[in-house]
Amino acid sequence: MSKDRFAFGLNWKKFLQNLDDNKIDRAVKSLKEWLNVEDLEGKTFLDIGSGSGLFSLSARRLGAVVHSFDYDNNSVACTQTLKDRYYPNDPEWSVEWGDALSEEYLSKYEQHDIVYSWGVLHHTGSMYDALDKAGKLVKPGGTLFIAIYNDQGTASKCWKAVKKTYNLLPGFLKLIVLIPCFIRLWGPTTIKDILRLKPFKTWHTYTMERGMSPWRDVVDWVGGWPFEVASPEEIFDFYHKRGFTLDKMSTCAGNHGCNQFVFTKLN
Repeated sequence: MSKDRFAFGLNWKKFLQNLDDNKIDRAVKSLKEWLNVEDLEGKTFLDIGSGSGLFSLSARRLGAVVHSFDYDNNSVACTQTLKDRYYPNDPEWSVEWGDALSEEYLSKYEQHDIVYSWGVLHHTGSMYDALDKAGKLVKPGGTLFIAIYNDQGTASKCWKAVKKTYNLLPGFLKLIVLIPCFIRLWGPTTIKDILRLKPFKTWHTYTMERGMSPWRDVVDWVGGWPFEVASPEEIFDFYHKRGFTLDKMSTCAGNHGCNQFVFTKLN
């Protein structure tokens, strides 16, 4: 893996240590709600940047034929771990290393009923190229479900500088960046919980729901590099020009994080 990319898979390995049936059930429910389906029987599902493999697993549980790939070898290993645990030797779920920017690699795939890429394409180093390539992998009448970092203007530029600095620093010196960021992101919430006489309630709830501690999540956020952003309007316009119509959207209300989109390909 390239040295200028953050090793997301190391965090996903920690996430899998706390994965249980309740978290899997919530992921399945989330996928059903976003795609407005009860099942995915007879559908093909391409997971670009499968990460932990949780949503590939969810799609398989809903009956889809699933193809999962990731650029990070540890993420590939995480997805393979879930496949081996829940669907060993299943020919209808493939897991492999792949590059979302490589035309040569992507040419092996036919168009799919559902192309899913949550919080991935803004980390490729060429986001709009990746968005274009992902769209081309959707069948006419098929669905594209993506999540892309929100453009906060000046704040996004500051985060970009923070992330770049973090990834340039060696070893323990990364704490020089991480600790202030952790205080910035979790300090106000922690103080509110203490004032409400419920110390660390949000921390514990977040850990239970996410399966990853706030600290590990901050590492994931601060380390996430390459880093690109887009406004909701920019994503809508980009895909509208390519023959997609927007079915569903959820924004992060101007904050840092991902805006989520579900598109249908018209032609």
